[in-house]
Amino acid sequence: MPEYNDPYGEQRHFPGLLILIAGLSFLLAIGALAWSYFLENRLERTEAKLLHAQEQVEHISAQHAEIWRQMRATNDAFGAKLGITQQQIELRAQDILHQQQLSDARMAKQEAATRQKVTDVSHAVSNVQTDVGGVKQDVVRTRQELASTEQQLHAVVGDLGVQSGLIATNTEQMNYLKNKGDRDYFEFTLRRNQPPSSISIVKLQLRKVDVKHSRYTLVIFSDDKRIEKKNRDLDEPLQFYTGKSPMLFEVVVNRIGKNRVSGYLSAPKNAPKPFVP
Repeated sequence: MPEYNDPYGEQRHFPGLLILIAGLSFLLAIGALAWSYFLENRLERTEAKLLHAQEQVEHISAQHAEIWRQMRATNDAFGAKLGITQQQIELRAQDILHQQQLSDARMAKQEAATRQKVTDVSHAVSNVQTDVGGVKQDVVRTRQELASTEQQLHAVVGDLGVQSGLIATNTEQMNYLKNKGDRDYFEFTLRRNQPPSSISIVKLQLRKVDVKHSRYTLVIFSDDKRIEKKNRDLDEPLQFYTGKSPMLFEVVVNRIGKNRVSGYLSAPKNAPKPFVP
């Protein structure tokens, strides 16, 4: 069968389609208007915010400008008050630099002087060390000499039968005994037939000299007593007691010549000391 086409049917569907399209268009228009309104409101709010921000920026800029103006005014006033200009500052800086250079030069000079002093001190220390070494050698040599001197000294029994100390027969041995400090020693030289000589707390007088036989006669005055030592030998200890608490004194003649003798008086350390007016 042949198909039947209804042209009115197509025409009946066409208005419905148009209505649908028109509805959709209306809805789209409504949506576009709503969106447009939303965007416009948002744009207005954004513009308001931008305007407010701009006003704040302008306000802050104005404040900064005022602050800078005040700072410049204060700086200008301060500079004017102190009378300081840029040129003065530069001159002051140059002066400070010059002073620093002078100070550096002085420091360098002082350091050089200090180094020289250190060098001098080092040399002095070296010299002192050398001198100390020499002193040590002298001490060793002196000890050896003292040991040799002590070996040469000898002890004998005095004329009273009392054991005497060491007897000095020369100047070297005499110095040794003095430095040893066991007793006090008083050296003397007597001439024949002269008045008595005061030695420590006693008096001595030479009465006779026999050079050929190395003998002599000596008188000792002590405690208002007169003690005569006849024909005594060289280096013989002549012993006697004197003092309120009797103490042993010794006279030793170790050199003899024509009409004269020399020697020493040995006294205890605690013996009375001679009176010095």
